[in-house]
Amino acid sequence: MSAIILKKYHGLGNDYLVLDPNKSQLEPRKRNIEMLCSRNFGVGADGLLYGPILEREGIRLRIFNPDGQEAEESGNGVRIFAKYLLDEGYINAQKFNLHTLGGQVGIEFLDEEGGTMRVDMGKPAYAGNQMPLSGLEGEVVNTHLRFHGNDYNTTCLSIGNPNCVIMMEEITPQKAKTLGPYVEGAAYFPNRINMQLCKVIDRENLAIEIYERGAGYTLASGTGACAAAAAAKRMGLVDGKVTVHMQGGSLSIEMGEDGSIYMTGTVEEIGTFTLGEKFFG
Repeated sequence: MSAIILKKYHGLGNDYLVLDPNKSQLEPRKRNIEMLCSRNFGVGADGLLYGPILEREGIRLRIFNPDGQEAEESGNGVRIFAKYLLDEGYINAQKFNLHTLGGQVGIEFLDEEGGTMRVDMGKPAYAGNQMPLSGLEGEVVNTHLRFHGNDYNTTCLSIGNPNCVIMMEEITPQKAKTLGPYVEGAAYFPNRINMQLCKVIDRENLAIEIYERGAGYTLASGTGACAAAAAAKRMGLVDGKVTVHMQGGSLSIEMGEDGSIYMTGTVEEIGTFTLGEKFFG
């Protein structure tokens, strides 16, 4: 087998490996992804980005959680991948579109190095079939749902991927780690779901703690930040521009009158990794 080379980046502490099929011949199978993302036995990451897949329609990206399951979307992931595309010379434009399983996203670099960018995340969807939801009718907005024996103020929406935003007066990493598994695997969500515990600081600032489907507790999430901002605005708790504060850092989220969401944030390169010849046995 020829050498397998990966690049690693992070967005606010949410780290991903980029596996480029044009440079390394390795299929993104479940076992391979689990091994690569392992913090103890592999390179370690919150997920794997597989691409660019070069098609007539444009550049396509496949996103995988560390458990090997494919994800529809990742806000930090698409920013990281955009930076990779710029670093490797696949693109040289200030603006371009990227295709994911969750749909098309528009990316605009805000500096020459591509370290900061603004991403058009599209419009949130609240319809139950977008996530999907089971045993719940209509939209779930500012609704009490029961998890692990307690009722929580919940809003469910899709930002290309499914999210469950729970409003709380006080949030902590421990609360997210404790409640997260029960929300992710709840019967309401047949395809599992990402959870954000959300505290409203004021009309321009939110704080969230995140538990991601297939990844567990994470320091930051782009789609999670967008979901929390959209849910809070839908409830009338914030205005059209908010800063979402997470353990790994902050993202600026703008929401247009038509519902469109724009995310602005940074990406940093960690390094390049070449796998040992016997890594996969």
